[in-house]
Amino acid sequence: MSVFKHKRHNVSVIMYHIVCPVKYRRVIFDTDKIDNELREICFGINKRYEIDFIEIGADNDHVHFLIQTVPKYSPSQVVRLIKSITAKELFKRCPEIKKDLWGGEFWSKGYFISTVGQYTNEEVIKRYVANQGKESEYKKIHKIDQLSMFEDMELNED
Repeated sequence: MSVFKHKRHNVSVIMYHIVCPVKYRRVIFDTDKIDNELREICFGINKRYEIDFIEIGADNDHVHFLIQTVPKYSPSQVVRLIKSITAKELFKRCPEIKKDLWGGEFWSKGYFISTVGQYTNEEVIKRYVANQGKESEYKKIHKIDQLSMFEDMELNED
């Protein structure tokens, strides 16, 4: 769940929904090993770059990331960090995927990114990410449930 990120000169809640398709739309995320490796790689990105992965969901040939970050990074920088580090590490940790992805590229060049509002859109996007693809194909790789802190808050409508 999103939280207020307090820095020396700012307080922010910046969230993105990112979808990254696998190169050639190959079915890669069909084993728990690859899903677990992706989750561990994302935890490493979190520690180094202040990118919090609220939810990660795989749908065989693409991955949905619901993330929160700081104003230090532009949206394209966030996507570039996630795609480059996960690709490099997945190739290193799971060399068997190289046979399906010739040319040394894991992700396709394109991606989808959308901002997510803190109070209303976050839950909608979580449900959207969770309901992607056929139910039998979708696997939730990671989820942080921090929305409970907002349950007692009242929204002031002016």
